[in-house]
Amino acid sequence: MAVTLTEAAARHVSRYLTKRGKGVGVRLGVKTTGCSGLAYTLEYVDEIPDEDTVFEGHGVTVLVDPKSLAYIDGTQLDFVREGLNEGFRFNNPNERDKCGCGESFRV
Repeated sequence: MAVTLTEAAARHVSRYLTKRGKGVGVRLGVKTTGCSGLAYTLEYVDEIPDEDTVFEGHGVTVLVDPKSLAYIDGTQLDFVREGLNEGFRFNNPNERDKCGCGESFRV
């Protein structure tokens, strides 16, 4: 499987990398938190660590650390606008449950 991103997500990441003036892509991962156990992390990356798995989509590089890959393999990163709100949406086929506030998930 792989980690992918939609065209909307790729456009958003590309714009912010350009605005930053540096960076090779974004790192998608998970951390332990919340009432369901795991939460997504997303950060801009300036260099590619040897241990990260690299995925490419729509001209954007997505990195995933080895510990997170088992939880997010197959995930599609999307960027959505709903009314006045906008943000990334994680379409993860491994999710079994989400907490009520939407901050954390369980696999």
